[in-house]
Amino acid sequence: MTFASRLAAVTFAALICWTVPASAQQPPTAYSAQQPPPGPGPYPPPQRQPGPETFGPEELVSAGHKFFGNVSRGLASVIERAVSQWGLPNGYVLGEEGSGAFVAGLRYGEGTLYTKNAGDLRVYWQGPSVGFDWGGDGARTMTLVYNLPATNAIYQRFVGIDGSAYIVGGFGMTALTANNIVLVPIRSGIGLRLGANVGYLKYTPRATWNPF
Repeated sequence: MTFASRLAAVTFAALICWTVPASAQQPPTAYSAQQPPPGPGPYPPPQRQPGPETFGPEELVSAGHKFFGNVSRGLASVIERAVSQWGLPNGYVLGEEGSGAFVAGLRYGEGTLYTKNAGDLRVYWQGPSVGFDWGGDGARTMTLVYNLPATNAIYQRFVGIDGSAYIVGGFGMTALTANNIVLVPIRSGIGLRLGANVGYLKYTPRATWNPF
């Protein structure tokens, strides 16, 4: 199952979602660069000094610039916002995803989880989302991973943190959490439409069409 085939199919699958009543959807809250999102809540104070298991801002920005290429303008500001809220991640995922929506939507992605001392791991993710328009798109995604106790701990369902949406410089950032693990997906350009509208994401070791 290739990423291209998954992207083509998700656009078709999303059209089925028009039967979901619009009144059942709750629009997300987006924050501009001038309005900071709420604090990190129950999570520990952010750490800004990289250690043997964590990635510093310079490492993250460098990896992001290489991955996003010419569209990476504004990436440093988004990463700085994530670091100020949640500290330094002990992993990050680079990958691609496709999404489609007609009021309700679906999202599918695949990529590689990178860590400093626990190796790299292939991952897949899928889940429903809420939007205000319809269509399909694809985007490159960099997801910062916090408090990951083991690489295979990423294989679970992560729900969105209310009020964590942030958009600046062509990038959108949201946050999801499960069992004290925090994921911060950063999407570029055309991925912004649903980037701020994610409901939850389920990470799996193999590709699957089941978003639930």
